[in-house]
Formats: sequence, C-alpha cells, structure tokens
Amino acid sequence: MAKGAYSIFSLVRNALRYHEGWPRAWRSPEPQPAYDVIIVGGGGHGLATAYYLAKEHGVSNVAVLEKGWLGGGNTGRNTTIIRSNYLWDESAAIYDKSLRLYEGLSRELNFNLMVSQRGVINLAHNLHDMRELARRVAAIKLNGIDSEILAPADIKAMVPILNVSPEARYPVLGASLQRRGGTARHDAVAWGLARAADARGVDIIQNCEVTGISREGGKVTGVETTRGSIKAPKVGVVVAGHASVLAAMAGLRLPIDSYPLQALVSEPLKPVIDSVVMSGAVHVYVSQSDKGELVMGASIDNYNSYAQRGSPHVIENMLGATVELFPIFSRLSMMRQWGGIVDVCPDASPIVSKTPVDGLYFNCGWGTGGFKATPGSGFAFAHTIAEDRPHPLNAPFSLERFTTGALIDEHGAAAVGH
Repeated sequence: MAKGAYSIFSLVRNALRYHEGWPRAWRSPEPQPAYDVIIVGGGGHGLATAYYLAKEHGVSNVAVLEKGWLGGGNTGRNTTIIRSNYLWDESAAIYDKSLRLYEGLSRELNFNLMVSQRGVINLAHNLHDMRELARRVAAIKLNGIDSEILAPADIKAMVPILNVSPEARYPVLGASLQRRGGTARHDAVAWGLARAADARGVDIIQNCEVTGISREGGKVTGVETTRGSIKAPKVGVVVAGHASVLAAMAGLRLPIDSYPLQALVSEPLKPVIDSVVMSGAVHVYVSQSDKGELVMGASIDNYNSYAQRGSPHVIENMLGATVELFPIFSRLSMMRQWGGIVDVCPDASPIVSKTPVDGLYFNCGWGTGGFKATPGSGFAFAHTIAEDRPHPLNAPFSLERFTTGALIDEHGAAAVGH
C-alpha cells in the first residue's frame, strides 16, 4: 500500500474510533514538591520562557503553572497579528527578534503555527498622519526593519475593497506597509510551544492557581497553589491582565493598569482581503482568517477592569469604522465577540525585569502588543531568569526605568489596539 493511502486510511480509522489511542501532545503531571524554576502563567509568553529555558540554558526542571487551561487567557483571546514596525530602537529590537523567531518557529517546533506574512498596512487620513508615518518609516528603516510608504493607488491595488475615494468621510492619503508582518494562529503557538517544552522535560500543570508567593529574608522560596505548596529558588511571573494581583502577593506594587480589550469575528466570507489593514484615526483594524471570518478589533475600553468583557459602544464604534473603510461589509452579521485583559504601563512598553525580591522576575505590561512579542519575550525572559541578569533585548524594559525616567514611549505604535 502506498504511504499516502496508508496515512489517509489511518486518519479515517482514528476518526471513526473517536481518536482513541492518539498520544497526548504534552503530559499532565502532578506537581512535584520542588523545581529549579517555576513559571506562573501558561500562556504564550510563559510557555516560550519555559521552552527557551530548556533549549537555550539547559534548565529543564521547570514547572509552568496555569490557573485554567493552557492558552485560555490572552493567548487565545487576541487577534493573531504579528509585526515589528515600532518607533524606538529598544522596541524595534525585541519585536523584530520575535518576528524573526516566528519566521522559523513552525520548522523549529515541528508544529504548523500558520504564520502568514501577508503584510500590515497602517492608513493615513490627513497630513498629520502622513508626516507621522514618514517619520516612523524612516526610524524603522534605520533599525534595519522593512517598512515603506504606499500611495493611494498602491493601497487600492493591494486591497481593492477599501474605499479610497477623495469624497470618503475619512479619505485615504497614504499608508505605511510592513510586508513581513501578518498573522499567526494563536492557539497553535501555545500548543506548539507546550509540546516542545514538554519534550524537553518541562512540567505543564493546568488547573493550578497560584494563591501566594513565599518569601524568606527578601528571597523567593516558592509559591502556594490550589494544589499545595511548591518550592523553587526562582519564580517568573507571566500573567497578562493579572500581573498587579500576583505582584501584590509578593509585596510589590507595579506601575500598571488593567483594561478590557475587545474583538469580534464576522460570519465567514470568501477571501476578500489578504492583508491586515489598520487605521488609528478611524479606530479599527481588520484581517481575514483562514476560515473566512473577518477579525476586527479597536482600542481598549476606557475603564479599569479584570472582566473579560467590554462596553457595547466600543463594538458599535468599531463596526461603524469598518463600514466607513469597507462599505461592502455593511450587511455582514457579527458571529461572536470576546474580551481579554491587558496590562498597560505609563509608557505603553512592557516590564521584563528582575524585581527587588531576590529570585522573583516579572514579565508583564505588554498592553495590546503581547501576542506579536511571544517568542522574543520568552527568549529574553528565559535568559534573565537563567543568568539572573537581563538580556540586552530586555535590559531597557526594567523596573528601574520608572525611577530613572528612561521611559520608552510607544503609545503611537498602538494608536489602535492590536
């Protein structure tokens, strides 16, 4: 029998048997009494940290503790965009490291992450937008990252359904484009990293909520969980949306606020848009999934909350903005809506840092840019934990910058949340 025919027969046989006998992608071990490192948070950043701890530093006696199911937080609630077109040198370095890792990660993990470098387009609707885009494109290119300016005719050629009429309410004067940007399958990123970390000996423990961080004489000694005490000389906390809650357990106060961030998908369509289109002025961004759904998002809700929901007016404004740019979408139905929780620092840049508590490290404050930073963040954070000193990529993102004043203002890079 030919190999292809055997594979099809095996697939059908297992489908009829309800997938019986298929091996699990990763183990579900019971927590051990102690580990070399505990990672709190089983999202993309936490799993990437564990993977790179084992792969790059030989530290495999690691536990990843997740209070719910793996990837059930912001990793499974984002809109899948990846890009590195950031203004400041510090941001450009870590985001482009992440994008370069994404470009080879499917092969490295032997797991299809469905990385689609379809291009990310940022629209300009007035002269101020155009001047700002020109400034950003120049800065991005100085850092060796691909970026270019598009004229309206170029944009129309790439996105024929976009309304570029001079009579439009928000006329399109131009745009910036990062061709290497695009999307990746968010849950596949979590699954691929989990399987690879597990294969290197990392324990991934779901339904294990951390309820306390243990300290002795200014040094971390482990964590308290709903499944008992677990000891470790090093604890890395990577819990998007709840970093301030975990920090309080260790007696720390972080300069972050938590907000809901909403997104939605439409009913499926035939392929009509093969790039990611963003508008900070109209306040929406749109891409199309491989299933045909339009994936849409906007900015954060303007109130603090830990709830994974948001205000109805944000959805209303988002849909209004979408129809302004793409009139052909006016009769589409929304299929589902959801929210995540994002931690935002005063300068809209993350914290990837040691803390005043010896052996305690925090990775948080990514705001709306967390998913695109997943592998780069994990790579740098793993180095910080293993070596007890920051990697050059995350050294600028230390807690000390809030006392020295060396802030990295990236509010403009997320003019519309994504």
